[in-house]
Amino acid sequence: MKIPSTIHQIALVILLSLSYGIAWAQEASIPIAEASDDSLRKEISVAELVITAEKNPFSLLSQLDVQLRPIQSSQDVLRSVPGLFIAQHAGGGKAEQIFLRGFDIDHGTDIALSVDGLPVNMVSHAHGQGYSDLHFLIPELIERIEYGKGPFEAEKGNFATAGYVDFITPRRLKNNVFKLSAGQFDSYRSLLMTNLFQKENPHQAYIAADYSTSQGYFESPQDFNRLNIFGKYNTWLSGKTRLKASAAFFRSRWDASGQIPVRAVESGLISRWGAIDPTERGNTQRAHAEAELFHLLSSQASISAQAYLIHYDFELFSNFTFFLNDSIHGDQIRQAESRWISGGKVAYKHQKASSFAKITSSAGLQLRHDAVKDNLLAHTFMRDSLLSYTRLGDVQEWNISAFWEEELQFSPRWVLSMGLRYDVFQMAYRDKLEIQAAPGKQLQGQLNPKLKLLFNPSEKLSLFVQSGRGFHSNDSRLFVANSNQNFLPRAYGLDAGLVAKPLKRLFVQAVAWRLDLEQEFVYVGDAGIVEAGGRTRRYGLEFSTRWQPVSWLYADADITWTVARSKDEAPESAYIPLAPALTATGGLSAQITPDLRLGLRYRQLGDRPANEDYSLTADGYQLLDLVASYRWKQFEWGLSIENVLNSEWKEAQFETESRLRGERAPVSEIHFTPGSPFFARLSVQVNF
Repeated sequence: MKIPSTIHQIALVILLSLSYGIAWAQEASIPIAEASDDSLRKEISVAELVITAEKNPFSLLSQLDVQLRPIQSSQDVLRSVPGLFIAQHAGGGKAEQIFLRGFDIDHGTDIALSVDGLPVNMVSHAHGQGYSDLHFLIPELIERIEYGKGPFEAEKGNFATAGYVDFITPRRLKNNVFKLSAGQFDSYRSLLMTNLFQKENPHQAYIAADYSTSQGYFESPQDFNRLNIFGKYNTWLSGKTRLKASAAFFRSRWDASGQIPVRAVESGLISRWGAIDPTERGNTQRAHAEAELFHLLSSQASISAQAYLIHYDFELFSNFTFFLNDSIHGDQIRQAESRWISGGKVAYKHQKASSFAKITSSAGLQLRHDAVKDNLLAHTFMRDSLLSYTRLGDVQEWNISAFWEEELQFSPRWVLSMGLRYDVFQMAYRDKLEIQAAPGKQLQGQLNPKLKLLFNPSEKLSLFVQSGRGFHSNDSRLFVANSNQNFLPRAYGLDAGLVAKPLKRLFVQAVAWRLDLEQEFVYVGDAGIVEAGGRTRRYGLEFSTRWQPVSWLYADADITWTVARSKDEAPESAYIPLAPALTATGGLSAQITPDLRLGLRYRQLGDRPANEDYSLTADGYQLLDLVASYRWKQFEWGLSIENVLNSEWKEAQFETESRLRGERAPVSEIHFTPGSPFFARLSVQVNF
């Protein structure tokens, strides 16, 4: 059902009329699991919020947003970051495509993701640089989210150009939980989370297990299934030393219908839920273990040390061009790899007061090693027959870094922060298709400064400006083969904004920003080639507001406007494909009674260029989602509906040159994955 544009406009006006503002790009922290279910009105109180010279004055206000949004996986929680959109285009198991600040980030090239300090981004990945699969994280285990935009944090290194998002799990579960959910398209999920010790026990540990299946809404069944197991332990070894350790296992498998060309749907060859190559498939597996020690050196100083080990397997069958290169067997490809990631970090923090300022000093060392075996790109047929190799090799990549940050709070009104970060990379690649070739090896490093200034003229207004330099690394195969290339092109960022509370129950944030990249090398894992995008510039405005007209009603709106252009091309051909220009999200959340909650969410992604000259358009969309929950004693029932109005929309879109069977010549046009139709799910949860 196509929704009239007037309804879209009315829905947007209603949300925007609630308030106005510009979205906050400072570091934010979103608590999730700590909220009391029966006291949300007390926890979410805009009237009680006081603006101070802190990094995250907006931190508490997104708590209810996260709790009342439809969430299928941890990737969906990324949407709680204002202006961040995601798209799934391969059967529900592949890492989502991410959009933020004028970037088509692909699967993580320009955003750094972590869970409890463990990296999620995969360097030199078989599918693409920075590939970030968050599906191993159980959504109910997310205690809070910490995020920031731009390259301004000294502790954040590789991939943190558009921003970063850190997920933190709790030390202890608030309740033991057993949950079952069922929805359309044969979608089922079960969850069990339980504490292993009583609350009074000095040792705390819990375990959680999650299993999901779905056939999906496509004509070819997805046969999707995912298993997650997670355990965590923590205790105080002494009055000053705490130990935390966790381990997890994740496995997922799915079939996919892939991206389909517009002409195939318009001609009636397939429906919008059909497939040209229904044999696409993926499976992935991840296991990790980590341990962290935290020690209080004194009342002013602390040190922490963490070590981790991750094992990861990946396999993906795709077909984007159909019969463009092989008119007989088709163009199906297989991407695969197996890797070990080991690493750790040591961080030191010290606070002291001098005659002119309160000084907080932070410093640390970080180490990461990726050992990737059989990084593969091959031409296959029906998944079973290997026709030819395009790429096959082993990758070894080291990243050693050090950071330092000094924060000076001169008064309750002024805060100055200065930071430095140095990263050094060593990359090696052994090409298994070139028997005589010796393994290539290269070394490169980079120093990046950071600077922030905050000023609070009153309790109702805070102003800030921040600047910094960052980077994202490129695929080792690119750098080893082209040693004269800059493996670490810099990103230069500048933000200026405000936080204001013009009314007792109204909170507004604002930022104007710019980000310049020296070079946008992209390793295209689907083709085994490198594309150089040249120098780029992105700038924009972001608006956010939160309004609580009465204690039981909470409204929010986030709007972003972005311009993204290539600096080395003529204006008419300088567009950056798929870069979002306009995004808007918002919603109403109501605590009808202490036990009944309702939430209505709106999200809009505007039209954007699909190619460099904007001759093709990636269509935008507008969607409404609904969440309701009711609690009685230890039971909680939930209803989640995505796409309430059953809009037809394209979730992922690309300009692709392809050829269908029987076509004489290839066609370059929009290929897309249809977005979810009306999708309802019911759940029942028992807290014990």
